[in-house]
Amino acid sequence: MKKYSLALITLSLIFSTNMTQAQDPPYWWNNTIFYEIFVRSFYDSDDDGTGDIGGLIEKLDYLNDGDPATTTDLGITGIWLMPISPSPSSHGYDVTDYRGINPDYGNLELFSAFIDSAHARGIKVIIDYVMNHSSDQHPNFISSEQVNNSPYRDWYIWEEENPGFQGPWGQYVWHYSFGDYYYGLFWGGMPDNNYANADVKDEMFDVARFWLDSLNVDGFRLDAIKYLVEDGQQLENTPETFQVLNEFRNFYKDVNPLALTVGEVWDNTGIVSQYSDGNGMDMCFEFDLASSIINGIRDNQPSYIRNQMELVIDSYPALQYAPFLSNHDQERVYGDLFTYDLKMKMAVSILMTLPGVPFLYYGEEVGMTGSNDDGTNRTPMQWSPGPNAGFSSVNPWFPINDGYVDFNVATLQDDPESIWNHYRNMIHFRNENLTLQIGEYDDLSTDNLHLLAYARSSNEGMIMSFHNFFLHVINDPAVSLSSSIFSAGDYVVVDPLSGEELGSITLDENGGFSDWNAPVSLSSFSSAFLKIEPDLSIDDDSSIPLEFELYQNYPNPFNPETIINYKIPYQEHIIISIFNVNGQQIEVILDENKLPGRHSVRWDASDQPAGFYFARLQFDDEVLSSKMISIK
Repeated sequence: MKKYSLALITLSLIFSTNMTQAQDPPYWWNNTIFYEIFVRSFYDSDDDGTGDIGGLIEKLDYLNDGDPATTTDLGITGIWLMPISPSPSSHGYDVTDYRGINPDYGNLELFSAFIDSAHARGIKVIIDYVMNHSSDQHPNFISSEQVNNSPYRDWYIWEEENPGFQGPWGQYVWHYSFGDYYYGLFWGGMPDNNYANADVKDEMFDVARFWLDSLNVDGFRLDAIKYLVEDGQQLENTPETFQVLNEFRNFYKDVNPLALTVGEVWDNTGIVSQYSDGNGMDMCFEFDLASSIINGIRDNQPSYIRNQMELVIDSYPALQYAPFLSNHDQERVYGDLFTYDLKMKMAVSILMTLPGVPFLYYGEEVGMTGSNDDGTNRTPMQWSPGPNAGFSSVNPWFPINDGYVDFNVATLQDDPESIWNHYRNMIHFRNENLTLQIGEYDDLSTDNLHLLAYARSSNEGMIMSFHNFFLHVINDPAVSLSSSIFSAGDYVVVDPLSGEELGSITLDENGGFSDWNAPVSLSSFSSAFLKIEPDLSIDDDSSIPLEFELYQNYPNPFNPETIINYKIPYQEHIIISIFNVNGQQIEVILDENKLPGRHSVRWDASDQPAGFYFARLQFDDEVLSSKMISIK
């Protein structure tokens, strides 16, 4: 074994301890990139002009083919499906059967096949759950409105006289029917469920159990959740809403501890963060951050994003929020950025390198345009320049966008400089770098008002992101970092996309640096990335820290097997053991000598129950461990 000085070994242990604290993501969704799909508009597999679940299955390989060795797929690891239950509307947010599948899309058997196919590729699936309201054509509401002594009368909110007050945006919320008035926040076709009635709450909770237990979905996106329970004329963010959501959290975590909820709380960060404080949702969409990204790029103001990120970091549990650029209720990103390719690329570069759990809206990757005002933000997916954009062999349910001949998957895949290829490259960049998934965030200060720069740090190194909001080139910008999780010493600087070595950087005693000229050249509205990592080409008396690491296993969660990655700085005998949550060693999967470098070992948990496990690496006289999650 190669010998090192005591000072060097001590520094190595400090480095390893710090890195271990930063490396282990708390939840599976922190390793996930979600893709929002409107099933009606994604792909038509049965030639009726409407997208369906069969079309989802056919296009799964487009999103992720399940083979980490390939790079031709988009690289998506999570799917959010907009409403899939029976509904009289095209959008589906007025549900008539919470346990059913819209017959336009398929049936429960086909949906189960879709879930199995997605999971086989390592793709998680969450579905829209519309807890706040039902359709006015739901059997319970029809009974409620037509029969005063109906057992479902109190499942909705009825008044004999119109209370007269209006909703948050001045809309009518009381609707006349059969001599009385019922409450429906959004419109008369969506009467609100009455959560003051325990039977309603029990039923809606049991619906969640059905989808988690019977269909194996991985969680829910909760629609309009801040309006769940009213308190007189206070229609949003009531104490009763927070109480019901806390009860719901306890319920669904008991059904499946790994289930995810993402709340739609369309409000400012101060309000949104109250819903994801560990007592309600696992996380919520960060609407203010989405606006800051779009407005910052559109107005050439990186300060919008820098200031909002400072607030975001202070407002949420680490990493537990969902950044995005647009969704089905907003103008699509490409149009919002004036169909400017460079700005579109920079937007996704920022989204894919910021902390949190990113969500993409279907069609963003091919520059689809449209607005919620005219319904064109939910048009059929543009797959090819052929008839009906390759979405269907017949006329689709909604007209195809005019620009589909130039903006479609097939055409843009063939152009290495297209926005589609940029989306794919950035998605794979994030997937391949644990640092971008769970690393700490630090702003890089700079005197250049047109530059957005920040760092993400984990046990795999530090990745720095640079984004030019100016019309002119920025060369070798001077940036500073007050502190980081790294120990003092010299580090190698590389281009993480090409692997090219670009020099070195010296970190001070706080792990920071001052007025360092980053070796990047940024043209107008472009991005660049640097990675710093320990230099292992060291002499015995060097003061550069050694790298002794146990990386996060992948996939995590897994079923039934996963790969454990680790790195050692010199040849040594190592042991990798598996422990259950009770601390009992259940298996030794590796016990042999290994050469220096990065290695992998596979663990098959098919004979073990679902739950939490720990991999322990014994190297020389030191031990590292990493948490793993097995699901069945």
